[in-house]
Amino acid sequence: MAEEKKIPYKIYLEEKEMPTAWYNLRADMKNKPAPLLNPGTRKPMKQEELEQVFCRELAAQELDDETAYIPIPEEIRNFYRMYRPSPLVRAYCLEEKLQTPAKIYYKFEGNNTSGSHKLNSAIAQAYYAKKQGLKGVTTETGAGQWGTALSMACAYLELDCRVYMVKVSYEQKPFRREVMRTYGATVTPSPSGETEAGRAILKKHPGTTGSLGCAISEAVEAAASREGYRYVLGSVLNQVLLHQSVIGLETKTAMDKYGIVPDVIIGCAGGGSNLGGLISPFMGEKIRGEKDYRIIGVEPASCPSLTRGRFAYDFCDTGMVTPLAKMYTLGNNFIPSPNHAGGLRYHGMSPVISQLYHDGLMEAVSVEQSAVFEAAELFARVEGILPAPESSHAIRVAMDEALRCKETGEEKTILFGLTGTGYFDMVAYEKYNDGRMTDEIPGQEELERGFATIPRL
Repeated sequence: MAEEKKIPYKIYLEEKEMPTAWYNLRADMKNKPAPLLNPGTRKPMKQEELEQVFCRELAAQELDDETAYIPIPEEIRNFYRMYRPSPLVRAYCLEEKLQTPAKIYYKFEGNNTSGSHKLNSAIAQAYYAKKQGLKGVTTETGAGQWGTALSMACAYLELDCRVYMVKVSYEQKPFRREVMRTYGATVTPSPSGETEAGRAILKKHPGTTGSLGCAISEAVEAAASREGYRYVLGSVLNQVLLHQSVIGLETKTAMDKYGIVPDVIIGCAGGGSNLGGLISPFMGEKIRGEKDYRIIGVEPASCPSLTRGRFAYDFCDTGMVTPLAKMYTLGNNFIPSPNHAGGLRYHGMSPVISQLYHDGLMEAVSVEQSAVFEAAELFARVEGILPAPESSHAIRVAMDEALRCKETGEEKTILFGLTGTGYFDMVAYEKYNDGRMTDEIPGQEELERGFATIPRL
């Protein structure tokens, strides 16, 4: 017990201990993620082709599978200092409540106005757009955290920001939309009648609540039709996981200070940005054979790309205008039920995460919405943070692992990522508290309809 008292409730790093370089996990992967394919030729995308969609420097980062550490520009590190380093928290109160011998830690990324980890990549992508002399950027957002983060970064760098927000989230989270507008962004519910892609989706799926795949189609088209604009994405891509590695690097530095070694590492999984960022340095050690960890990605049962999807090349968007990525996918036309974890409602998974899962280096589980909110409410009551629905998927499985330790008597060390706060998700909490929350799990027939849209290469 004396040893445990040395570990504070919150472990804070000093600013000088922040990472000065992003860690590129792909450099250590024995099986690299498959290359993106040109949607027209179906051949691997070249740098100059990617530059038609993404900023020049970001296109280079997307294709770089060899450089282990990529320096973080000083301007980005200066911005990071506004909210980083973020704390690593020992969940003493949760451990006590669960009466578990397990030791539970979480890396809290919600300590900024955007309310999530998304700012780590938003400022990087906006910085490279500004450096290239562009006028603005377009993007999609699900729950709204990415759109909020990008609007903050663009306001800071005086760039125009146009956000296509998944319609169900646009309606459920009006105040998230207003934060984006406060930071100067233009916010459009997707699918909309503004783009050809949006009009086509509405014709095929009248009255649809939308999905990230729909919003991506519109954002890509909007960027392509405007001079001096590029498209930026908040998850899935290699470049995004690279920027998010600051989460795992800080976590590992904090744990190493106290000699803490996690047995189990857990993150929620939608597109893969926060999960990939949290696990990156630990997975690097695992791949190199230096240490072993049990790593778990947690997804909603309503959108189970890892646990029930297929590992295949598919379009990253519903309108089929983006490059094709080899990933675990439910099919580019799969539109999940309007659950409240908007940031996890994506039909595919990051090619990096997909490859790691395919190679057996990590596990995946899916959880139902009501069980997630049960965990979220307990966590809020004992740890004092109202968690985002997305993060609460990781909380659910972390609690399940801790309760398993209670049964076995094992003193495992559990680490999970608390990616954001849930203050704009009160419609969801209201439904849960009123007993009106339902669990929507797609049947096999519905999945097969989605699989039918996966292109045959």
